[in-house]
Amino acid sequence: MNIFVILVLAMLLIMVLLRRRVPIGPAILAAGFFIWAVTTPQLHYLASALLTTLTAARTYDLILALYFVMCLEIELRTGGVLDGMVRALHHLLRNPKLTLAIMPAFLGLLPSLGGARFSAPIVEGAAKNLGLTAEHKANINFWFRHIFEFSSPIIPGMLMACSIANIPFSQLLMHLVWVTPLFFAIGWLVLMRPLHFAAAAGEIGSFAEHRQDYLHLLLALAPVAVNFILIVSFNFSASAAMALVVFIMIFVLRFTNHVLNIKEVFVGACDLKMLMNILCIFYFIQILTDTKVLYAIVAEFQKSPLPQPVIVAVISFIIGVLTGMSQGHVAIVMPIIAAMAPGDLTLAGIAMVFGVAGQMLTPTHMCLIVTLDYFKADYFKCLKRLTVMSALLLIFFSIKTYFLG
Repeated sequence: MNIFVILVLAMLLIMVLLRRRVPIGPAILAAGFFIWAVTTPQLHYLASALLTTLTAARTYDLILALYFVMCLEIELRTGGVLDGMVRALHHLLRNPKLTLAIMPAFLGLLPSLGGARFSAPIVEGAAKNLGLTAEHKANINFWFRHIFEFSSPIIPGMLMACSIANIPFSQLLMHLVWVTPLFFAIGWLVLMRPLHFAAAAGEIGSFAEHRQDYLHLLLALAPVAVNFILIVSFNFSASAAMALVVFIMIFVLRFTNHVLNIKEVFVGACDLKMLMNILCIFYFIQILTDTKVLYAIVAEFQKSPLPQPVIVAVISFIIGVLTGMSQGHVAIVMPIIAAMAPGDLTLAGIAMVFGVAGQMLTPTHMCLIVTLDYFKADYFKCLKRLTVMSALLLIFFSIKTYFLG
């Protein structure tokens, strides 16, 4: 059976299962089993993929990172810090739209998908009493979090891309930096501009009057900044950095006279549903890798008479959808670019943007799973706006690339 027919059937299976309220993780894994059954139905592939999934360091780094992010969220929420932070932002920005867009964007600088879980309650607080649907809030949190995928010096996908394609990071950064404001503008146009509510009214007040709220703003942002420094400057893993931050915040909150139930923090952060989804999706990706399905897709396109940019764009988009992570499509597509056209900034840029666009639409993207789970949002309802925004991103990027390079 043709590999593309198999992929279409697998995606249809995922959609049918999701419609029947099957959790995202098991639905995606079922598609993985289907692909395995019709391509390489040998049990050793399933066994090796499972073993790799359960022994890979990235699996436990992600699980622990998310666990400690949820611990931190409980610390800040139960201590009243998140509410105070939202009030402080309203005082400073005087516009709920700016608060909703800027906070997930700022937290997107954190090179860990756990940031999606951290920004979600902030978006929830900022959107309080604004009448937004769960899907609208989920899309705001998810989309704006990813605006720095093309311009941050610590995004793993960008670093991998430069290393594999042998392109200086500064060159790729300058080549793609304009995509970040485009990404933001598209999100603002689709998600924020239709909202009709006035800027915050009333007295601005003095610094002294809002001092406690500004302290809460500092307490909420400091963990992000410390996490950023630990990962970038001291090469901490995401889980180790977040764990250290959580334990430090226990003493900081106690010292600043905030109520904190330590048992609630560590017990309340246990989320078996999230754990199941993560394991299922990592297992799915590993099945595709071990059975060589991803490489079969690439091989089919390499036989095509299509122009190189089109081949790179389509492969990157498909692999982005299947893996849901920048490292996934970069690891597969960038070696092809390195072989076809070493150092080609145009092809590298196409691979990054089309790969990210694919990631923004797929339920294999961990940030989307985290966001949907927090807001209890429906994937298909979210997908409508995400499809429009991703299409706009690719249209504007393709026009600029075609005419200006």
